[in-house]
Amino acid sequence: MLLSAQTFVGRVLGILVFALSIGSLIIYFINSSDPVGSCSSYQDKTIPIDLTFNAFFAFYFGLRFLAADDKIKFWLEMNSIVDIFTIPPTFISYYLKSNWLGLRFLRALRLLELPQILQILRAIRTSNAVKFSKLLAIILSTWFTAAGIIHLVENSGDPWLKGRNSQNISYFDSIYLVMATTSTVGFGDVVAKTSLGRTFIIFFTLGSLIIFANYIPEMVELFGNKKKYTTSYDVLKGKKFIVVCGNITVDSVTAFLRNFLRHKSGEIKTEIVFLGEAPPSLELESILKCSMSYTTFVSGSALKWEDLRRVAVESAEACLIIANPLCSDSHAEDTSNIMRVLSIKNYSPHTRVIIQILQSHNKDFLPKIPSWDWAAGDNIICFAELKLGLMAQGCLVPGLCTFLTSLFLEQNTKVSPKQPWQKIFVNGLKNKILTQYLSDDFAGMTFPEVSRLCFVKLHLMLIAIQYESMCSSSCGPVLNPPEQVKLHKNTLGFFIAESAKTVKRAAFYCATCHSDVHCPELIGKCSCKSRSHRSSTGTTMVVNTSNVKEPHRMALRDSCPLQQPSATSNISCITRTFRYEDSDSLDSTGMFHWCKATHLEKVILRRTDKTKHEFRNHIVACIFGDAHSTLMGLRNFVMPLRASNYTQQELKDIVFIGALDYLQREWRFLRNFPQIYILPGSALFAGDLHAVNIEECAMCAVLASPSTSSGSQTLVDTETIMATLNIGSLQISSCVQSPSEAELLLQSFEGTGEVEYRRVPILTELKNPSNIHFIEQIGRMEGRLPGTSLHLSTSFSTGSVFSGSFLDSLLASAFYNYHVLELLQMLVRGGISSQMEQQLDKDKFYGLTDSCKTHFSGRRRCKLGLLALNQTMLLDIEPKKTFGQVFCGLLDDFGILCFGLYRLIDNEKQNQEQKSL
Repeated sequence: MLLSAQTFVGRVLGILVFALSIGSLIIYFINSSDPVGSCSSYQDKTIPIDLTFNAFFAFYFGLRFLAADDKIKFWLEMNSIVDIFTIPPTFISYYLKSNWLGLRFLRALRLLELPQILQILRAIRTSNAVKFSKLLAIILSTWFTAAGIIHLVENSGDPWLKGRNSQNISYFDSIYLVMATTSTVGFGDVVAKTSLGRTFIIFFTLGSLIIFANYIPEMVELFGNKKKYTTSYDVLKGKKFIVVCGNITVDSVTAFLRNFLRHKSGEIKTEIVFLGEAPPSLELESILKCSMSYTTFVSGSALKWEDLRRVAVESAEACLIIANPLCSDSHAEDTSNIMRVLSIKNYSPHTRVIIQILQSHNKDFLPKIPSWDWAAGDNIICFAELKLGLMAQGCLVPGLCTFLTSLFLEQNTKVSPKQPWQKIFVNGLKNKILTQYLSDDFAGMTFPEVSRLCFVKLHLMLIAIQYESMCSSSCGPVLNPPEQVKLHKNTLGFFIAESAKTVKRAAFYCATCHSDVHCPELIGKCSCKSRSHRSSTGTTMVVNTSNVKEPHRMALRDSCPLQQPSATSNISCITRTFRYEDSDSLDSTGMFHWCKATHLEKVILRRTDKTKHEFRNHIVACIFGDAHSTLMGLRNFVMPLRASNYTQQELKDIVFIGALDYLQREWRFLRNFPQIYILPGSALFAGDLHAVNIEECAMCAVLASPSTSSGSQTLVDTETIMATLNIGSLQISSCVQSPSEAELLLQSFEGTGEVEYRRVPILTELKNPSNIHFIEQIGRMEGRLPGTSLHLSTSFSTGSVFSGSFLDSLLASAFYNYHVLELLQMLVRGGISSQMEQQLDKDKFYGLTDSCKTHFSGRRRCKLGLLALNQTMLLDIEPKKTFGQVFCGLLDDFGILCFGLYRLIDNEKQNQEQKSL
């Protein structure tokens, strides 16, 4: 209470002093009509009033002096200087009966406190009003003070001439002269005649050019932006638009426009309304002007209903929220975006929302919002989950993260490939992930039958369908469903194809009219009366694929054989196994392998424990972080590696190398997963790498540092690049011990006895894709396309490098077709989407019957694998000279869906060291 009283008294005194200072300044204006020095009488009413004001100023000066902590600094404060030069002359003038104006004009400097006084009185509330009041106070105080100096020196004359060159000039004329000088336009009607006046004009002209050059444009911009960006968006009937809010910057807007507009190469029918919390910068304003035909910027916040009303969010097709992945506090960024979702859903519950989330544990709050509706298209793009999940899949299947990334990436750069593998790679950029409703003639057929028919008859690769369970409300994409699942009418299929036109064949196919058609280009909408065609094909184009393996193109033509199939090729496939042990411990959802919480001390390794553990065919993850680093969420990296569709025997040991202070904070999210170990150390030291037996690992993943660097973007990947250099320098003899799983795969590429040494298989994450040239140098990769991006590099195509920069493009993909995002999430998470996982939790809680669990239980979902052509079950498939023969053979005999190749780079110039692709 005492502090509040002191604050109140201080504010009252401040307001009173400001008001009396303005009053004293007005008295100065009145007295300036008389000469600078003149005799006065007590009948002049202004003199006692001004004396009373200055008496109060003297009292307040004493209070400020007593309260000042630094007495010396107090005398140098601006308000103290004003009081020193204005209070004593007033008392002296009253005593001598001589009215001398002197430096009383310095009271004009009190105008600088105008913004503070207006804020105390609550006369101004907005930031623009505060900014304007500050600019106005600076301009007025500068003009009045400068005019007072001119008025004093011109009426007094030069001291050394004893005032002989003085002129009688009024204060109004002085203000006129100052304003003319400020504008650098002099009319010559009022000029300074004294040397002191002219000298002051010289310095004032230079100073005014600097001051007003900064503040006048800011005032013009302030008024212009207020009128330009605070208006409401006009909704036109029949015109579609979306609202984009969150992190609205030059980089985010540029990336969003590039990804959003590439989906519609023709006429743009959806307008974009950016809702920014600050007026756009000049650079952002120029970008918006270049796309002003389909973009609108509105200044406001998604947290305020008034601003949501101005952008008409209730009429928008969707509201997209952009996150800042380079922010210093990921948790604060996520919570602010979640609050935006709450505000939008409270204002308009039926508005579709697509949000980017940085940390996976924060996304759990969004489905708890009452109006959140997956079926309506509400969706979450979690950066940590997708990025680390893709890295984990790349550890299980070499090259898989590159394959999956390519399916959801578009590369517009034009290149001129020279080597054969580069031509295949660039040709694969034409492929896209497309969705298409299947013809009703496929109803009642099994997925293997439909997939084979589409592959052979329609030259399309069908990899998944949108399946709705008859026993529950669960609905989502299902990879390679088993034969027990029959397709229904209006089933949505997921295809890998080159264009939307080609996948329409799946909707137009008629078993009656097209049975004798052998050219897929001739399959179109028929006039058959015995079936009803869908009037809308429902095709949605998503993103280009950069598929080096070119699966379906090789399958279309039998004249395109597999080169050396028994020695140089492996098959990427989707398979389903049922060999599970009842003793395997799973979590409550049945989705992941589980164990009781393990104490951290039991999993910490030491260098002397190498002979004790004998790690082999394991996964090594190199982590960079400290006690103060933001958590990257290693749980998202471990979960795909502990998916329940892998048996206990198929699980690979995971060894984390990093600072113990950081891994301690992550451990509470990892302690219930089995076969996880921690080695305190660093991947920058070879001794720590040898301690975890990195020579025998199946894959070594180098994860980017969770900390954000404020320096050069080139240096954000310094630690990962140095670790890659350290690991890449290791050469291991391939015949030291019996070959592991990774070595068997390597031998299928290299042949027996031809290669004496091999390198540690490595997967490096880059924050900045342009740093790929460092990795290319480390790997000594030849044949890189000069001047191209990450996705056209040799390291990326071989699955040695990954970057999460492409995740920005998923925001536009989720808007156009959220089914594609569901498919990516399912592939990354080990065969389960976010919606299906939540439904499984509900089904388990309500006791779903075993008959309904048969096809979609957590353990029976598909998994991805890499099979060598000269080993395993592929050895018995004959013939297998073409990809199409292998595709049909695996699908017919084993129900395995083959969708790609992983093979040697075929260089025209034979290199001694061949590279796998």
